[in-house]
Amino acid sequence: MARNVEIKARMSDRPSLVARAKALATAGPLDLQHIDTFFDCPGGRLKLREFCDGKGELIFYCRANEAGPKESFYLRHETSAPAELRDILTQAYGAIGEVSKRRTVFLIGRTRVHIDDVAGLGQFVELEVVLADGELAEAGRREAEELMHKLGISSQELVRAAYMDLIADLVVQPTNRSSAA
Repeated sequence: MARNVEIKARMSDRPSLVARAKALATAGPLDLQHIDTFFDCPGGRLKLREFCDGKGELIFYCRANEAGPKESFYLRHETSAPAELRDILTQAYGAIGEVSKRRTVFLIGRTRVHIDDVAGLGQFVELEVVLADGELAEAGRREAEELMHKLGISSQELVRAAYMDLIADLVVQPTNRSSAA
């Protein structure tokens, strides 16, 4: 299974972050727009990513909900028929929600930098340090922390949860407030 070390953080100053990423980048920017549909999956997270060009990829991943750099295990499979696959997975497992985002991607060495505008949530940055087979996660953590510093990402901006969890919290919170009153 492929692995990376990643962080997610709220972004307060997109233009500055983009300028810093562009100055450090070895590739990019690449602009994408996609919708991720999440399915019920007790052993991790399962999502189908649909791109505007009609292609997609099925992604299974496992990672802890921690604020700092954390190891993630993942599998990806490309599909040329994402709508049909989404229908099958919805019938088989049940869809739990969708995340729609515009993403700008830079590559800084082996690290993917995602600058995201997430519908309903706002702006975020993600770093994904791709690990080599057998490489210790600690090396990726150090690299993520160094890049956070270079990009001006503070530890106070780090987010523990996945976008889908943040969206689910928005839906649940109003119900909890009204029942507590």
